[in-house]
Amino acid sequence: MHYGLIMECDYRYGSSQEDAFDEAFAMSDAAEKGGLDGVWLAERHFAAPRNPLDGLGAGIPSVVSAPLIISAAIVARTERLRVGVAVNVLPLNHPVRMAEEIATLDQISHGRVDFGVGRSGFMRAYEGYDIPYTESRERFQENLEIILAAWTNEQFSYEGKHYTFNDVCVIPKPYQDPHPPLRMAATTKETFPQVGKLGYPIFVGLRGLDRPDLALLLDDYRKAWKDAGHAGEGNVFLRIPIFVGATQEKAYADAEESTMRSYRRMAQAFAASASNTGATPDEDRAKRGEALAAVTYEDLIRDRLAYGSPEGVISQLRLITEELGLSGIVAETNVGGLIPREKVVESINLFCQEVVQIGRAHV
Repeated sequence: MHYGLIMECDYRYGSSQEDAFDEAFAMSDAAEKGGLDGVWLAERHFAAPRNPLDGLGAGIPSVVSAPLIISAAIVARTERLRVGVAVNVLPLNHPVRMAEEIATLDQISHGRVDFGVGRSGFMRAYEGYDIPYTESRERFQENLEIILAAWTNEQFSYEGKHYTFNDVCVIPKPYQDPHPPLRMAATTKETFPQVGKLGYPIFVGLRGLDRPDLALLLDDYRKAWKDAGHAGEGNVFLRIPIFVGATQEKAYADAEESTMRSYRRMAQAFAASASNTGATPDEDRAKRGEALAAVTYEDLIRDRLAYGSPEGVISQLRLITEELGLSGIVAETNVGGLIPREKVVESINLFCQEVVQIGRAHV
């Protein structure tokens, strides 16, 4: 079982961007010291602040627009921690440049890199990079094909709709053979069987889904995996909000305001993107936005979070692992970015020392 942290590198209202970087490195240091297997950085662009007094709370900005650079800093200050991006938004990046940079990171870390890929469901980043969201699927596929070809061939050529290359030699090659482990994100109904058919490990979350819905989608992933003739039953990492307190009541209280504001903002984001071209009916953004707008804290605790005392979180994660057939748990420890830093650090320490260690002892 893989245990990791997701890092969105938010910075809170009234804090500085420098503080956000310091906090990110403090989290990675805590993950290394606490015995976690890895950290996963988001890729976020144009996350501008909003009025902190509006009904949805502050629009928490992020400093993780260049996650591979932050990853390089993390591997330089750690010795065994794996580092990945969840996810590299492939359509927004030049594939040859990304192949070079990830291979370089893999070399300098001596093989501690994981390659998470996705296309992001929100259009703001595409608008900022002047890339039509309608092209996101085809660009994702082209970019992934090019990156893998660059890593697995001494030289390669490629002719596609968006990129054409002739006899390109990408140096360096990755440290890991044939390349860093690839893990593909899935959020839409159509994506789950596609990932299974390809035989890739999958990265999933509970932001726009509850557990019963996600379980059904993972059934589709595993069926497609089996039908394609791949060995085993697939490999699933779950990103899930986790907050551990000394008591259940303290954990619930410390995280409630930030968590609820985060889900209200997500509801607004889904609703705003529902009518954009490039979003397929399967993504059903309007329906997800409506569901998130109506969700209560009790609903979230029941189906989408693991908050509580160490004992309570252990029990929840065991149940979720069995229900979904997980191979890894990646904790989001500051949903909404508003939980005070000292409480986040305390929660991470409790997660490492009293949840993960006991969880591993019972595997």
